[in-house]
Amino acid sequence: MNVEDHADRAASGIAAAIGEPARARMLYCLVDGRARTSTELAMVARVTPSTASVHLQRLKSQRLVKVFAQGKHRYYSLEGANVAVALESLSVLAGGSPDVFVPNTPNPLRAARTCYDHIAGTLGVSLHDRFKALGWLSGGSGADNPYDLTPGGVQAFEALGIDIEATRKLRRRFAYACVDWSERRPHVGGAVGAAVLNVALQQEWVIRDLDSRALTITRVGRREMQTRFGLHD
Repeated sequence: MNVEDHADRAASGIAAAIGEPARARMLYCLVDGRARTSTELAMVARVTPSTASVHLQRLKSQRLVKVFAQGKHRYYSLEGANVAVALESLSVLAGGSPDVFVPNTPNPLRAARTCYDHIAGTLGVSLHDRFKALGWLSGGSGADNPYDLTPGGVQAFEALGIDIEATRKLRRRFAYACVDWSERRPHVGGAVGAAVLNVALQQEWVIRDLDSRALTITRVGRREMQTRFGLHD
């Protein structure tokens, strides 16, 4: 098989995978960058859970989606930005636009809250994205594929007062991408995530709500997180 024939067959396989309406609905549901469970995607595609599993396996085999486990759940997301670009280009040709994911989490909890002992909600996801953009985290796409810190990340987190050597010695996962249940995008879990929350509480960047897991971001916190991480409201 020559290169041209192989490329034609690969493109044909991808087009066929996207071309089935139920699979297309699943893919466009994931374009917003948020992960979904197979049950949620089955509802979106209007098929049974067992049929959804078959469709998702087909999409995975064509490297259109990826999956990782977190606790008892398996979350699906697009394989990469190139898949999203291709889908958006197709939607332009089709003249349509996908539905927007609207979380139903109460606003205080969605804005900032604790997830076990690390920061979750919009704040947690934003911090995760900034840490990645600043080049402080390497690797990681789920609980089974952990993050590590780059040399720049070690320096930056130690500047916050976090003892990275001691953090590594803790009998728990060092750092990983924890899927946020309201945002459906990752925040930083593990020992590093816990250390960041501890710093935020000690420095009064955030204050715990007495009656829930909600966190209130203080004026000092907003200023410090903008200065240190480039995090804007």
